[in-house]
Amino acid sequence: MTAAVGVVMTEHIVAGRLTGDLGHQTLVGDRLRYPEDLSETEALIGVPTNELYELLAGLIEPLARAGDEPLAAIGIAVPGVVRNGVVEDAPNLAQIKGLRLAEALEAVLRAHGVSAPVHVLNDADSVAAGLAAHGGHLDRLIRVWTLGNGIGYGRWPIADGVWEGGHTVVTLDPRERYCGCGGIGHIEGIMGNRAMRLRFLDLEPEDIFANAKAGDQRCREFVDLWHRALAAGCASAIHLGGPGKFYFTGINVRFLDLKVLKEHLESMVRMSPLQSYSLEVLPADDATSVLGAGVAALRARQNW
Repeated sequence: MTAAVGVVMTEHIVAGRLTGDLGHQTLVGDRLRYPEDLSETEALIGVPTNELYELLAGLIEPLARAGDEPLAAIGIAVPGVVRNGVVEDAPNLAQIKGLRLAEALEAVLRAHGVSAPVHVLNDADSVAAGLAAHGGHLDRLIRVWTLGNGIGYGRWPIADGVWEGGHTVVTLDPRERYCGCGGIGHIEGIMGNRAMRLRFLDLEPEDIFANAKAGDQRCREFVDLWHRALAAGCASAIHLGGPGKFYFTGINVRFLDLKVLKEHLESMVRMSPLQSYSLEVLPADDATSVLGAGVAALRARQNW
């Protein structure tokens, strides 16, 4: 039996302990969360890095001591470009940009009496890993879009590359400058929470979609653009990586209308060998990404 801790830090932090044989890990016990208020989606924005380290350590330490098996690895999933334990960029959690997160957190955890290697990965990749692990399909290609403050694109098996699909360019309109990274025409510049608030100023994302249902023309046009942007991202992934299944999850998956998405995607993918794709919406569930973070850490440990 092998134990690990998985942690996901996006709009909030959730941590859990997993155990089992290397190929069949399951979450055990309670998951710990910060903040506890489920409606709070911006609690981590602007929190100093030293405080983030202590928040993470405060969640990991009790989980590390919760079982008899020694802790083999700790997986930390965060938004942004992550390579070799370094967060190279993170537009939606700007304070972690440039952090040698794996190295720094290992040092903080040692001060808390916890000694285990830390593996850092992209949060969307952790969702893909969790889906693969939950279904027993660690040998299959899994692709997932996470819809929230940012837009993530994850895949399993994790492969070399940046995979920042949320920054795929889907429009050449020079006015589309709403992405948090500063780039023009990005998916996240249309679909991300920050981008939607900047575009409408006086409306929250849920208000935009409610107004669209009520018949507001401006909001209806935007909701259509929102779906077309996601369809364009899927179409690009299909044309580069082939057809297959795409999953959609995250706090804003509640806004997704699969029928509308399919209609736009059908107009973008016209070559018959590429049309055997499928789409599935999954409810936002931190357990999947927590499991994936731990599984990815254990898999990475094999190569350390």
